[in-house]
Amino acid sequence: MARDYQKEYQTYHASEEQKKRRAARNKSNRIMNPGPGQDVHHKDGNPLNMAKSNMVVMSRSKNRAMNQRK
Repeated sequence: MARDYQKEYQTYHASEEQKKRRAARNKSNRIMNPGPGQDVHHKDGNPLNMAKSNMVVMSRSKNRAMNQRK
């Protein structure tokens, strides 16, 4: 079965909550300025918490592996 990207956007990505979370993740990337192959990890898992003590730059593979375990 093919993935319906248009429906996925309408039901999930277009919601106000997801727009705010995406904007917060983009802002954290501007603040922390990760290099190529790196992500910004939010220690408490909340991308809306923009405290520098809550964010750390780590390798993309390590960050995404951590997020899969939750």
